[in-house]
Amino acid sequence: MRNAKEIPLKSNPPRPWQRSRADRLAAELETNGIVVLPSIVSPEQLRGMQLAFESRLRRIRWNNFEGYQRTELYRHMVEDVLVLDQGFIDLALHPLVKEILTRYLGTEYELTEAKGWKSLPTTYDFHGWHGDTWYDQAIEQTIHREIKLGMYLTDVKSGAFKFIKGSHRQQHPRNLNKAEARALPLADLFELSGPAGTVFMFDTSAIHRQSIPILEPRQAIFFGYHDPKIPLQPDDIDYYRYHPLLLNAAFLGDLSTDDQRILGFGNKTNFQPAFQRQDQPPLIYEVFATSHGARLHIQHLQQRIVARLKRVFRRS
Repeated sequence: MRNAKEIPLKSNPPRPWQRSRADRLAAELETNGIVVLPSIVSPEQLRGMQLAFESRLRRIRWNNFEGYQRTELYRHMVEDVLVLDQGFIDLALHPLVKEILTRYLGTEYELTEAKGWKSLPTTYDFHGWHGDTWYDQAIEQTIHREIKLGMYLTDVKSGAFKFIKGSHRQQHPRNLNKAEARALPLADLFELSGPAGTVFMFDTSAIHRQSIPILEPRQAIFFGYHDPKIPLQPDDIDYYRYHPLLLNAAFLGDLSTDDQRILGFGNKTNFQPAFQRQDQPPLIYEVFATSHGARLHIQHLQQRIVARLKRVFRRS
């Protein structure tokens, strides 16, 4: 009933990419809307990426403490992973990845988003079947192409990525209702489990989801590539989702002109000067901020008292 793809937990060492291989993989992507790449991340690179990502999962982001964002119950979000480790940059600009992207998207694409998340164990269906919305469908008649590159940072045996092969570019992407989900052609179902380091690319207009149940925490990253000149949907403009990439200067040595284009060097198309979110933070934020301010006042008072006592003792 389904086409299940399971990668053995012992992965093969990376092999050099070839132009003919890029042609074959791009053709598979064009036909099915998804393709699994050969091993392109070395064990050393993977370990560095895992350690850097884990460092953001220790606590929620707050004040001067780096960490994850939590805007939903079952996922811890890590934004802007390109600042964390060299391996993330190397993956985004890998020669094989660029060859496939050029064949599928043309030469005007850029990397527009780079983030990941930790999915928490649950049996609740919190992330159903959908295609990724991103462009303004009110003014755009074309079903625009966008590719996401995904990579598992942990072994995935449950909560795997699911995809309906051949469903890409058939309609404008959207969330499916229950009746539409029940009518999906299960013969075209592709399910991808595999070890940490598994890399795949897919057209985001296709119908896909993270499966349930999730029996163990799952960590994964996703890089989004599309033409930044295509008008964005209003929600993403309000949220400033596709802001210019945040980069770490330490990782940007020896970039080619093409690499700089892909990373958006000098492109201010989606830059919003002095951007500020319009919605207000929740009451608990105000409580924490006020409590933190009170703690700083007390700390300052203690420092003044100690300093005064020291002066008194020196005089005596």
